[in-house]
Amino acid sequence: MGGRGSAFVTTRHSAVLGLSSADAATRQRSWTVIVEAYWKPVYKYLRVRRGKSDADAKDLTQGFLALAMEKDFFTTFDPSRARFRTFLRTCLDRYVANRAQAEARLKRGGGQVLLSLDFSAAEGELARAAPSVGDGLEQYFEMEWARSVLAASVDRLRDDCRELGKDRQFALFERYDLGSLAGDRPTYAALASEFSIKVSDVTNHLAWARRRLREHALHRLREMTASEEEFRAEARALLGLGKL
Repeated sequence: MGGRGSAFVTTRHSAVLGLSSADAATRQRSWTVIVEAYWKPVYKYLRVRRGKSDADAKDLTQGFLALAMEKDFFTTFDPSRARFRTFLRTCLDRYVANRAQAEARLKRGGGQVLLSLDFSAAEGELARAAPSVGDGLEQYFEMEWARSVLAASVDRLRDDCRELGKDRQFALFERYDLGSLAGDRPTYAALASEFSIKVSDVTNHLAWARRRLREHALHRLREMTASEEEFRAEARALLGLGKL
């Protein structure tokens, strides 16, 4: 996904930094971005690597995010010491360790609901993609973080294609890059025949979709990082971009 000559937009709209803003609207928007990006990795991490039941993982996820917002946990983040996702996981581990199960559980329907969290979808993802037994705590959380960034970027790409009338571009991308197992991808010639277009069109359409996806992923990373150094490190880790 790195491509050649990948340029980095320098404008920064960091949700991490926005959590400390004096403007209430900015803080709320930043909090929404953080929750959208991290609730599913948190939930899956609690289910799979912490061994929590479905109900307990839901309650712990809601409880952790609610307390983090109430106590401004994330405003103490220092980007010179760690990546934000590592800091968040450390806060989560501390929260789980310090709260007894009865204290962590929120009553159904009680307390403040931060977002409508689709736990059933997260459970479905766990059922379809069982984690490797050898994955450690930190490794598993980081993989789910990467999955969440890319999934959100694919959703944005799908919306782009719908709005721009580029449904064919997304269909090709979905067919070739998302829908095929390793070693089972169709050739560009086969795709050209299937979609009744030229092979060169397949090449161009896929290049456009990948470039757009990369742009959305980089935008997401800028929101989820607090410094240029952290952003570039995360871009290298997620997208394999070498020349920064």
